[in-house]
Amino acid sequence: MSLPAKVSRDGLLEKRSGGLLQLWKKKRCVLTEEGLRLQRCKGGPADAPCAAWGSRAKELPFEGMVTVDCVEYKRGLVYFTVVMATGEEIDFRCPQDGTAWNAEIALALVRFKNLQAVQTGRKRLLSTAHLGSTGEDEEL
Repeated sequence: MSLPAKVSRDGLLEKRSGGLLQLWKKKRCVLTEEGLRLQRCKGGPADAPCAAWGSRAKELPFEGMVTVDCVEYKRGLVYFTVVMATGEEIDFRCPQDGTAWNAEIALALVRFKNLQAVQTGRKRLLSTAHLGSTGEDEEL
């Protein structure tokens, strides 16, 4: 059983749909140490605050993320793209005030990738040290 991931940020983002019309849809986003969780907003008009959150959540794990880029500032909004390892590009927008989501997601992704690199380096170092020991310099 795994422990729940620590939540770095919880709030509202808008995600562009992949359909023909590519509409902006409100999503509750929870940023954790492991990735981004998106829940859809149920009920109410598009410009109103969310009445309820959907029970299903879409997970965007950092393992599958490559980068956060294409940042653009227009009319008080920040537009950015999350690029997945599969080549999928997911477009988001959020208000420009305060700390922008794109910066927090990018920093969390860098932290995750750095931690992965350190763990890989340690494993490689330990396996090299273990394999490198031939026993020749050991006394009997």
